Amino acid sequence: MTSELLDQALVEEATKKSGLIWVRGPGAAARALWHVWHEGAACVVGDGPGEQPLPGLADGGGAEVTVRSKDKGGRLVSWPAKVVELTPGSEEWEATVAELKGKRLNAPDGEAMPGRWARECRVLRLEPAGAPAALPDGSLAEAPLPSPATTRQPIPAGLPRLLLKKRRRR
Repeated sequence: MTSELLDQALVEEATKKSGLIWVRGPGAAARALWHVWHEGAACVVGDGPGEQPLPGLADGGGAEVTVRSKDKGGRLVSWPAKVVELTPGSEEWEATVAELKGKRLNAPDGEAMPGRWARECRVLRLEPAGAPAALPDGSLAEAPLPSPATTRQPIPAGLPRLLLKKRRRR
């Protein structure tokens, strides 16, 4: 019982303090999503014009949520989640949207935002559904995709003199 409470506290505190969470739905790649922790779940809004995409997240389905450290950016905890889509206009939807609205930055429509979310977007609750996963032993870093881009070349030998000459004239 104590272990379950500690796990629950870790998930809640880490998720509350993180500005972004990484969410992986079944068959989809992990995506960084802004969220709000509200009444025991991470709440997100998206899939509408001008909002974040929510690929692979379906009502009643599952997802894996990874929370990063706000200051260092490293992985703190990964936890399984149950996806619950809220019905627009319901009491729970209204309370969740009020929290999300306060955290939404740079909204194009301000006070009309909840109406747009009700018409065009989905509001989801990602409810913890089990114990957090153990942290991986390896780094989980992946090799970059092939690209014609190159790394930066050394600066030309005469460039520092040219830059210093311009500064001296001033």
